[in-house]
Amino acid sequence: MLPDYIAKTKPNPSSKRGPWYANTAPSYAGIFLWIAFYRSMAGGTLAHGSLAVCFAGLVVAGLLCHFLYYLAPAMLGMKTGLPLYVVGSSTFGTKGGYVMPGLLMGLLQIGWFAVATSVASEFILRGLGADATPGNTPFIVTGVIWGLALAWVGAKGIQYVAKVSMLLNAIPLIMLAIVFFQTAGGIGNYQVPANQTDSFVAFTTMIAIVIGFFATAGAAGADFGMNSRNQSDVKWGGFVGIALAVIVAGGLPIASIAGAHGAGLSQGFDYADVIQAIGGPVAAAMFFLFAIASVPPTCFCAFIAGNSFSTMIPGVPRVTSTMAGAAIGIVLAVTGVATHLISFFTIVGASFGPICGAMAADYLLSGKRWAGPREGVNLAGYIAWAVGFVVGILPFLPLPASIQPYTQPAVLYSFVAGFAVYWVLAKAGLQPKIASMAQAA
Repeated sequence: MLPDYIAKTKPNPSSKRGPWYANTAPSYAGIFLWIAFYRSMAGGTLAHGSLAVCFAGLVVAGLLCHFLYYLAPAMLGMKTGLPLYVVGSSTFGTKGGYVMPGLLMGLLQIGWFAVATSVASEFILRGLGADATPGNTPFIVTGVIWGLALAWVGAKGIQYVAKVSMLLNAIPLIMLAIVFFQTAGGIGNYQVPANQTDSFVAFTTMIAIVIGFFATAGAAGADFGMNSRNQSDVKWGGFVGIALAVIVAGGLPIASIAGAHGAGLSQGFDYADVIQAIGGPVAAAMFFLFAIASVPPTCFCAFIAGNSFSTMIPGVPRVTSTMAGAAIGIVLAVTGVATHLISFFTIVGASFGPICGAMAADYLLSGKRWAGPREGVNLAGYIAWAVGFVVGILPFLPLPASIQPYTQPAVLYSFVAGFAVYWVLAKAGLQPKIASMAQAA
């Protein structure tokens, strides 16, 4: 007997699919336009390397996200019409799929929900000119109201958010352009701070930040792929919505921060500092608009978390699991834990990098198709994930100082480790047999 999350899932029919420019590309581009992606990006990159080095890192990172992390899951979704939870049962097994990618996706979405709640709360308070320090009373009140309200929308009314999300995604793009033109005059005067120049660190850290941010969305490419009509939709949707979007959504803020330094407006590397330096009602309006643009990410994170928990633990009502997860996320947000964005990106990458790597290996070994759900727990997938995760958290380990600078991009190393280990173990026969209903699926 296949578990319900597989047996009761029906493929998305071709009649409900659409072209890449109507679903995949704008949806992925909206992910990168969220300020959580680029807000802290300059601290470990532009602070150590030139604008050209940072742009090179963005280009490489965007292509890696497209070809390594997105393409295999998206092709599996397109060819089967099935979501990530189901196609992942080949790589991790019908029982193993409960945890990976099932429950793990939900747990990480709680973290993303916390990030969204933290950013929105801070920006609302900064727009009001109030103290936006996590842990104080205004921040706690704002975070609780924002988190509970949007978690409820994510659980009960996500369809209404989806209808306006495309419009809301245009808001940050317009503001990125405004800030860029406000600061462009100083770009040519930017100088890397004295004694901090290290182009290798800047380049590799940029790759780590971008891929770490994208890793869960890459695996979710299966869910995007099931809405694609053909391989062309999958490829173009990824190339435009991921590779090109990374350059635009990452490049404009990096250039703006460099310009702000060169023009003497701000010496900080936080994008919010550049907005603040513009000053006046324009800055206040931007903080409010960036908060409004965080509505879709907050709701979608709550929705995906609830979907994960209700699918894998059907005995718990969807609204209950969604609100319980949101409560944890709100605590992480209002206490300031969610402000450590780069560390969070690293953990996300370490968690989902090897999942994407193992799925890519499974996809290629199966002749670029879905092999079907494998019985029980697929040890090849779990061992590949464990090895890849250890590799992915190398930056957090107490390694010698001479080695530490070369631990990035750990998220890329974790993908390679997951891919290689799965390939070797699958060839060695550690994959369980395919479930009897797999052929019908």
